[in-house]
Amino acid sequence: MTEFSRSLGIQYPVICGAMYPCSNPELVAAASEAGGIGIIQPLSLSYVHGYEFREGLKYIRSLTDKPLGINFILETSSKRYVERTRQWLDIALEEGIQFFVTALGNPRWVVDIAKSSEVIIYHDVTERKWAEKAFDAGVDGFICVNNRAGGHAGRLSAEQLYADISTLGKPLICAGGISQGRDYQAMLKLGYAGIQMGTRFIAASECTAHDDYKQAIIKANEEDIVLTDKISGAPVSIIKTPFIEKIGTKANALSRWLLRNNRTKHWMRTFYTLQSIWKLKKAAMQGMNYKDYFQAGKSVAGIDKIISTEKIIEQITSIS
Repeated sequence: MTEFSRSLGIQYPVICGAMYPCSNPELVAAASEAGGIGIIQPLSLSYVHGYEFREGLKYIRSLTDKPLGINFILETSSKRYVERTRQWLDIALEEGIQFFVTALGNPRWVVDIAKSSEVIIYHDVTERKWAEKAFDAGVDGFICVNNRAGGHAGRLSAEQLYADISTLGKPLICAGGISQGRDYQAMLKLGYAGIQMGTRFIAASECTAHDDYKQAIIKANEEDIVLTDKISGAPVSIIKTPFIEKIGTKANALSRWLLRNNRTKHWMRTFYTLQSIWKLKKAAMQGMNYKDYFQAGKSVAGIDKIISTEKIIEQITSIS
């Protein structure tokens, strides 16, 4: 056990990361039931999988009595989204969720509300400057998203992130590039208090993503993972499918200019967010019948078959 797993009361320091649109309730529950911890992604729960938020939490709780977490993306460009996030947070506290993962914003207001309920809060970071701001806000630890992660990956390696952020004295979780036991052991040996996986869990039997998506992960190698700014306006790691090769990975010149301009960047981020919510949902649920934006990280190189979530955690944490 590590400081992280002890603090949450879980058997293994393994997080099934929040994934839009792939965090279906059964996958989240299976990760917790297998001794790790599953993270609920509110938009995925409600918009993709059709659950009213509180009822969705109750359904997941009916599948496992083990600890669960919730991801809050602290995007401020939409007032309506900010209000909804506050509602989700209040419901999560009422339903007894004890682990929050915050991202893309200052987590101070979440800390101020949740700390009285003894919730443990970790913040996603890609470099030291963001960790320092979250540290000042009072978070308990950091999820260090490195340059091998899927989705919005960082720029730095796992080793660089650890060297830069460990001096803050908080537990660190390695996110990116992990799919096998040797990866897990190497990160714990380096000093990380745990690991977070996303891509590996998409190729789990409990994940309801389309089989085309899962097969694309199984077939892909590291060199098939490319960055595109066409989804959210920021670089996102995806699989280079024939569709991606056809359309390219770069946003057009006008979009790039609007994203750099202080007067238009918030509008553009909102536009991209709404567009990506639709694209990613369709791709994950409909597979190659739609525009196949399949988010994945470089851990695809170590994934060769679909197995249960329990088996994934067992294999990752076994010492050979």
